[in-house]
Amino acid sequence: MNFLEKPRSRTAAFLPLCWLLLKILQPGHSHSYDNRYAGDKLIRLIPKTEEEAYTLKKIYYQLKVDLWQPSSIIYVSEGTVTDVHIPQNASQALLAFFQEANIKYKILIEDLQKALENGSSLQTQRNRRSLPEYNYEVYHSLEEIQSWMHHLNKTHSSLIHMFSIGRSYEGRSLFILKLGRKSRAYKRAVWIDCGVHAREWIGPAFCQWFVKEALQTYRTDPAMRKSLNHLYFYVMPVFNVDGYHFSWTHDRFWRKTRSRNSKFHCRGVDANRNWKVKWCDEGASMHPCDDTYCGPFPESEPEVKAVANFLRKHRKHIKAYLSFHAYAQMLLYPYSYKYATIPNFSCVESAAHKAVKALRSVYGVRYRHGPASRTLYVSSGSSMDWAYKNGIPYAFAFELRDTGHFGFLLPEMLIRPTCTETMLAVKNITMHLLKKCP
Repeated sequence: MNFLEKPRSRTAAFLPLCWLLLKILQPGHSHSYDNRYAGDKLIRLIPKTEEEAYTLKKIYYQLKVDLWQPSSIIYVSEGTVTDVHIPQNASQALLAFFQEANIKYKILIEDLQKALENGSSLQTQRNRRSLPEYNYEVYHSLEEIQSWMHHLNKTHSSLIHMFSIGRSYEGRSLFILKLGRKSRAYKRAVWIDCGVHAREWIGPAFCQWFVKEALQTYRTDPAMRKSLNHLYFYVMPVFNVDGYHFSWTHDRFWRKTRSRNSKFHCRGVDANRNWKVKWCDEGASMHPCDDTYCGPFPESEPEVKAVANFLRKHRKHIKAYLSFHAYAQMLLYPYSYKYATIPNFSCVESAAHKAVKALRSVYGVRYRHGPASRTLYVSSGSSMDWAYKNGIPYAFAFELRDTGHFGFLLPEMLIRPTCTETMLAVKNITMHLLKKCP
């Protein structure tokens, strides 16, 4: 096998809310994983006033709808693009409420179940293991990804070394692929991780694509050959192994880890708010049921702790940190937790600018780039900021396709173009690092 419009007033806006709650909170039917999202919708709202933003926040806190964008309700204000996943039993009442309150909305996805099935063929999923060639243009389960890693470790030993840096909360191995030409001489390194947030499946798909391209083009692409000869790449295809597995078996839109909290029934921590850099400050939540829950203490999650320990141990030669997320089409660099300019801004900004230019050259897809706090929003406890503050001078976070048409359900047919363009951006950053940045 080759694995190669504004509400009349707050009072008027909320008069229908009691009725709305009664309609929505009535017991509904449970669904198996295969059909649990039937009739669910993804809608986009852009509040025109702070009154409308306040209304959206009130609905969120009372109904606990699934917010896709931004990552936390605290970021919703006048003009904020807000994508919300509404369950089938709530959609009719909630959309009627928006019309009554004169809040404009757009339905991005009419039926999430159909979108899920159309974007990822169920037949294809069943046949993944029997394919004569490993298919990089479909999404793979955790088990398939780890089997692929083991296979590459056996068949490409001259360029790949696989090892574990620890275990997850549920006991799964945290595997890394060390990619590069073996050398006794000192070599700088690049860290790449994907799948920090479980539902962002395009991330792990890119990590696999990166490894595939590196191995396939090592002898034919001078830039790739130079990179692998002069650098090591530590690639972690699935950071949040428990959450990713859960997104395949139970909840496609799960985000966090799967750790338990002794005082709440809610599970998991946001693995990108659990790092010891302005931990649990602005942009993070202290409530275990929130998607941006920072955890009980920094590095409380075994997955975060294991990666942090590895990066600390190897920070003298790891010069770049790249983390892949979705969705927004952005290339971000520090800081996330504050509005400030990093000391080596010139080199980092130059690399980011050239990377998004290279990315756009393939299909014309535009990415915004800049400091995360100004380009996206302020968030504390992120891995990118932690890496930068702990001596890794070139830290980036990609938000891959798209900008909301598909959201977390990016179809498999878009894996190839997304990975192809992103590959150019990563190669550009790598060459920039080799040529210009010490």
